[in-house]
Amino acid sequence: MIAFIGPNGAGKSTAIKMLTGILTPTSGEIMINGQIPYKNRKKYVKEIGVVFGQRTQLWWDLPLSETFTVLKEIYEVEDKAFKERMDFLNQVLDLEPFIKSPVRTLSLGQRMRADIAASMIHNPKVLFLDEPTLGLDVLARSDLWDLIRSLKGKVTIILTTHYMEEAEALSDRIAIMKDGK
Repeated sequence: MIAFIGPNGAGKSTAIKMLTGILTPTSGEIMINGQIPYKNRKKYVKEIGVVFGQRTQLWWDLPLSETFTVLKEIYEVEDKAFKERMDFLNQVLDLEPFIKSPVRTLSLGQRMRADIAASMIHNPKVLFLDEPTLGLDVLARSDLWDLIRSLKGKVTIILTTHYMEEAEALSDRIAIMKDGK
């Protein structure tokens, strides 16, 4: 697990967008797991999970369980693998208390747990977390830290954050960014 830290405008989110293939770099080259993210995007996105703290990938009016079923189909996850994955995610993320609730009714902390679950449904090799604790209260932030720690060793995690204590608490390595460097 590596964390990118730095002030607003340092390039943390832009780096994540390039690493996920959303943006094309203006110079240099990016390769992850033998793939150039922006070139074969359809194949590449099946190997990564992404959570943007300020945006959700969940369907606002659907119950969370139905959102996961839609994502299962999008990522072409087989039934058996999906059930095993959901059992694991329910155990780690404690989704059961709100899994039947419409996404719009979830608290921010619940939504972040649900977003992480959504990004893990297809068992990605790399998980990108772009400021996942943004706006969370102290307790929800602590719970999310525990969750992220529980995923270490199961998936490569690349995290962006403004908080040095968060980077130190969660990461094996820290990259400090300023002015895109």
